[in-house]
Amino acid sequence: MDTGQGLENPIPHARTADNQPRLEPMLGLEWSQAIELPRSAASAIKPAELRRAWVHRAPEDHVLALFRASSGMGGPVPAPWWLRAIEDGRLETRAHGFRIEDRIAQLLGPRPGWEFAPWAADGESGYWEFMPSERGKSGHAIPTTVVNTDRHEGWIDVLPAHSGRTPEPIPVAGLAGLRSRLGEFEAGR
Repeated sequence: MDTGQGLENPIPHARTADNQPRLEPMLGLEWSQAIELPRSAASAIKPAELRRAWVHRAPEDHVLALFRASSGMGGPVPAPWWLRAIEDGRLETRAHGFRIEDRIAQLLGPRPGWEFAPWAADGESGYWEFMPSERGKSGHAIPTTVVNTDRHEGWIDVLPAHSGRTPEPIPVAGLAGLRSRLGEFEAGR
């Protein structure tokens, strides 16, 4: 018996097209898992050793589709520099981005003082630090840092050694530009 409060035997309403439940995928969580690196990545000594997340291994068209869907939900999402560049139509493929990272590793890895830092921001590919600049004559807390970027088509930025406020990144014209300016960057100029 219905007491008028509608609590005992509610009558279900027929579902119409306007009244269907909306099930949305949890894109934020899915994307977070897509860029998540295994714990062992913390010991990587070059970018190639970080490429163990789904975004590095899954078919590139699937990665791009999930990135686009995730980005469309509420603004930018953490992502590797190369994926943002592919999305913008300025980089051809993920493999091309990997080649750029690997060539930087081939240049900096053997040079004294350069160390790879695998603990970059979520989704990023790590960065290189020139450790002697950390102990430079000015007592910098943050060493000279080389990072990949999608800000320009040289794909490389250098942050000079500093303490306090982060300086503007110096855009570098690709691997040739980095090679030609390494002495300048290592000297702290």
